[in-house]
Amino acid sequence: MFIIWGNGSQAAKDLVNAIRVRSTENFNWTFIFILAVVFYVYWSEIHRKNTEAVCAGLALYGVHWLYEIANAVIGHVFGYPLWSVSNASTTFILLIGVCWELSMMFSLAGIISFKMLPQDRTKRYFAKNGRKGISCKLVGALEMALLFALFESFLAGTSNHSFIWVYKWWGVLPVFITTYVPFFLAANYVPDLPPRRRTRFLAVLWGLVALCLVILIPAGII
Repeated sequence: MFIIWGNGSQAAKDLVNAIRVRSTENFNWTFIFILAVVFYVYWSEIHRKNTEAVCAGLALYGVHWLYEIANAVIGHVFGYPLWSVSNASTTFILLIGVCWELSMMFSLAGIISFKMLPQDRTKRYFAKNGRKGISCKLVGALEMALLFALFESFLAGTSNHSFIWVYKWWGVLPVFITTYVPFFLAANYVPDLPPRRRTRFLAVLWGLVALCLVILIPAGII
């Protein structure tokens, strides 16, 4: 079953209110296995000197964390976040909108998106008769964003409420445009920045993520 929009129901609000962030009640050993897989992927790319793929992964993952932090802040200020994950769907909830399994998937999503691009990343579609065409990186980002938005729609309809959308105006379309498109634009474009700009982007991005976590978690906001 696919859910297109949140329904604003009391049942959805009750599910969000019951979320236990960073509780170890459902913790199990899959946590370690998933972490090992992520380490293997990143160290394999580093060993092969695939700097661009690593940058793609870190770019998307860093943007993902900023979004999750913002979502948790929205939940703190307005009562409910834009999206949430349920206790029943995970072994460990990091922030109200992201669980361990989901976060680790996003740590690899940028690498996957980047590797799915054509070998010639300057390729442009529909470039003929004087038209500049559309960058393959933009097309790839839109395709991946659409796929992820549709899959999130499926997750929102699962019986264990893997995703919970409370607000009636939040659903597939806004999550596609405002969330997943920026995620995959970062993955596809950041690796091709000049090395200094790329390093600066990642340093500022992850520095901001670390600063927010260090301040907001102890303050009880997220």
